[in-house]
Amino acid sequence: MNDILDIQHQQSVKAIAEKVRSFYDSKKPFRIYHGSTNSTRSQSFKAANMVDVRGLNRILVVDTTTKTATVEPNVPMDKLVAATLKYGLIPKVVMEFPGITVGGGLQGGAGESSSFKSGCFNRTLNWFEVILADGSVVIASPQDHVDLFYGSAGAYGSLGVVTAAQVQLVKAAKYVELEYLPVISAADAVETLKRVLSMDYDFIDGILYAKDRGVIIAGRLSDAPNGPVRRCLRARDQWFYLGVEKAVKGGNLAESYPLEDYLFRYDRGAFWTGRYVFERFGVPFSRLTRFLLNPLLKTRRMYIALDASGFSQEYIIQDLALPAASGSDFLNWVESELSIYPLWLCPLPPDKDSKLQFNHLDAEQIINVGVWGPGPTSQAAFVDVNRKLENKVRELGGRKWLYAHAYYPEDEFWQIYGVGWYQALREKYRAANLPSVYDKTHLNERRRVRISGKRGVWRAIVGSKRPS
Repeated sequence: MNDILDIQHQQSVKAIAEKVRSFYDSKKPFRIYHGSTNSTRSQSFKAANMVDVRGLNRILVVDTTTKTATVEPNVPMDKLVAATLKYGLIPKVVMEFPGITVGGGLQGGAGESSSFKSGCFNRTLNWFEVILADGSVVIASPQDHVDLFYGSAGAYGSLGVVTAAQVQLVKAAKYVELEYLPVISAADAVETLKRVLSMDYDFIDGILYAKDRGVIIAGRLSDAPNGPVRRCLRARDQWFYLGVEKAVKGGNLAESYPLEDYLFRYDRGAFWTGRYVFERFGVPFSRLTRFLLNPLLKTRRMYIALDASGFSQEYIIQDLALPAASGSDFLNWVESELSIYPLWLCPLPPDKDSKLQFNHLDAEQIINVGVWGPGPTSQAAFVDVNRKLENKVRELGGRKWLYAHAYYPEDEFWQIYGVGWYQALREKYRAANLPSVYDKTHLNERRRVRISGKRGVWRAIVGSKRPS
């Protein structure tokens, strides 16, 4: 494998491994600093207990014969797509935000509109290289260190430091043809999703705009457009979800998008959550204001602002995975208890091997529901509504993604995610000194960040804060 992992990479890994070993010898826990994040949890990094892997950001090899790309973990999706498109290829699963990295997609268990057929991003990797907590370096794959290969998905770096991965690719096309299938209720949305899963599509997701109005969006790769060609990445373009809504209202149920526009269609405005920025600051939400503020309304800048402002402590930002059989019950609960719209729907296959994953469920088909909207401003009320959400998801046989705030008591968390196999894995790979996945994802009820919208906007303009 040394012909793929070149000398520069090997030297970088050696230096990082030596630092990891020093923490292990002194029995000090450490955290991994990537330089950016797509987590909505408040995070703090100190140089004294940090392993800095920002430099692992290169694409090492794109192999057209095996249809794979070997990359370092800090390669973001837009850079990976641009590199593979030169060879007429794209990753099987492309996370919808350009700044999500290969390592983030693996450790966080990312799913997207192609995941219904390819699985989540971690299931599209052939192998990955990881520095264990004692500084040793191994390759995890379905053949070697199999438990680590599947156990790392959803572990958020609590088992080691991923330093390279091989990503599976598929043939690209110029466009994605979209078909819009209108739905009139939660039950209709779920049934329509289930129906189209057996059809010949490459991408499937959906948007519920209200309890009685939504659309399932099914797409195919194509070198020729079907219907009008739309774009959504330029400042003058309509945000994707607004463009789809307008098309459906006008009876236009077929459109095409250039491939990269489709893959990163939710970047501008972070799906639709960017509209809450306008509401928060009393700015009119219009096409003109979206054009003028466009540089601040892409996900890289919005995540910086979200982290700095503390707004995630007043906004519900959760992705929940439910068995399809209980999907409409959950959507109706969201309607009655939260009244948050739009909602994102994304079908996923179950993953019986990746035990920490949100889709490690006993179900034939899973629907991820993105619930993103304002919550109570009172701290106690905000925690209470999040606990109700967690309890409802558990009652219906589901799980939540752990990129966001989690409020489970520790014993309840491990009842859901399973402590026995995880602790055995941490002991086997000498990771006991690392923060556990519970430590990394649980949010104390005390606010960690003083809420300040002005600070969030300023940080989005000047860039993220470096660790001290």
